[in-house]
Amino acid sequence: MSPRLEPIHHLAQQSRVFAPVLLAGADDPHAELLAMVWGPRFDREHALGLWARLSQRQPGEAVPVLPALLSAADRFDALGAPVQQRLRRLIVRHQTLGAVAM
Repeated sequence: MSPRLEPIHHLAQQSRVFAPVLLAGADDPHAELLAMVWGPRFDREHALGLWARLSQRQPGEAVPVLPALLSAADRFDALGAPVQQRLRRLIVRHQTLGAVAM
């Protein structure tokens, strides 16, 4: 794997663990994910709002999501701008592929 893509790969692996639970029930999970990574820093306020809703619906499932979410935020913030932009493009591409499959 390319050293340039390795940070995205690690972040994606980590996200696969908590994102399905965190984004369950969202009208547009991709839009929620993009909202967290759209700026130069991870939008922790938005992410914590999603987590708060999860913790009200499923408190037991929410507990392990919080540290993973905060870790993903730190990892995203550590990425360079070009890598952050590549991650955004990958999310949009995944969204588009899902829309085509429907």
